[in-house]
Amino acid sequence: MLEKVFKLTEHKTSVKKEVIAGVTTFLTMAYIIFVNPAMLADAGMDNGAVFVATCIAAAIGCFIMGFVANYPIALAPGMGLNAFFTYTVVLDMGYSWQIALGGVFISGIVFILLSLFSIREWIINSIPHALRSGIAAGIGLFLALIALKNAGIVVDSPATLVTLGDITAIEPILAAIGLFVIVGLANKGINGSVMLSIIIITALALLLGKVEYQGIVSMPPSVVPTFMQLDIAGALEVGMLSVIFAFLFVDLFDTSGTLIAVAQRGKLLAKDGTFPRLGKALLADSTATVAGSMLGTSTTTSYVESTAGVAAGGRTGLTAVVVGILFLLALLFSPLAAMVPAYATAGPLFYVAVLMMSGLVNIDWDDLLDAVPVAIICITMPLTFSIAHGIAFGFISYVAVRLFSGKIKTLNISVVILALLFIGKFAFYG
Repeated sequence: MLEKVFKLTEHKTSVKKEVIAGVTTFLTMAYIIFVNPAMLADAGMDNGAVFVATCIAAAIGCFIMGFVANYPIALAPGMGLNAFFTYTVVLDMGYSWQIALGGVFISGIVFILLSLFSIREWIINSIPHALRSGIAAGIGLFLALIALKNAGIVVDSPATLVTLGDITAIEPILAAIGLFVIVGLANKGINGSVMLSIIIITALALLLGKVEYQGIVSMPPSVVPTFMQLDIAGALEVGMLSVIFAFLFVDLFDTSGTLIAVAQRGKLLAKDGTFPRLGKALLADSTATVAGSMLGTSTTTSYVESTAGVAAGGRTGLTAVVVGILFLLALLFSPLAAMVPAYATAGPLFYVAVLMMSGLVNIDWDDLLDAVPVAIICITMPLTFSIAHGIAFGFISYVAVRLFSGKIKTLNISVVILALLFIGKFAFYG
């Protein structure tokens, strides 16, 4: 049956290789089962329910990717967008988490439609590479600021907006140790370095009496507090348009970039360089996002950590299915997830931020027409605490610098339209 479904022989792999690859991928991305509930809990959501929603949404995405698209690519609620969901949409803009979930649902439906009508390729090809790289790096800096805040290293200040916290306290020290553990283990090529760091720091906090022991294994908590609590009608108001766009836009490029990166690593692209079954792979991502919003979690997306599984020999959807099964088994470890303090996830957040900022190396910093918009994105995202605002300022500045430089002919119509829409949004709705 496995041979018939996944075509193992055709892809020159075996069940053993695929299982090992699936375990490898899961270990590199399992940190999300600790980080996501803690982050969305700050938005007022039930920690246990989000834990369950995270695991089930990830499993749904992995199963669709495995059985339908037959790719060794795993999915789970994405980093960056979960921070945007909590700290910008809910805490800063004042929307309820139910309305924010409605925004995630709508973005998922739009993503499905874009994939079905092949509009996705046109959108991706029309957005300049510099803006795409800048947005990824800006999200990285946004996560870095949240990591420093959660660690207590950066705190608010009436005089200077932000300032250095008490770095002699145990929380910042443990957070820093967590980051150093990740770097040390990752540098040695040890899979699961991020998850190991979270467990080590939580164990140290437990020994120091900073967290209370709640057990390791139990029956999964109830998902009822967040299940089908999304407010779609509330998400349709004009003020949410930029939020929905940010959810969609970031997921679109994050997914596309991940799919290509994993396919190239595993030599899964066709001879002409195209991505076979691309529509099915995108369907897994968008469907999991819709399902996740109904369960009670932020946008679900493909994980670039899947390259670890591909490097371990994964070549088919069986790898993704194994990851999905492991996410379901993780449902039994909710007490462990509930014990993890915010500063234990600060190191992983900062580590992910570093990875996301790596794209800046591809920017031509001698070309001010690209450098200035990218810098604006990277600075405004963390300082306005909003991915949506960073994207908006990026598009507006990209058009503006070319307009004032007499290079208006180098712009494509889609970028100009988006810039004008963002200007209109700020002018009429703030």
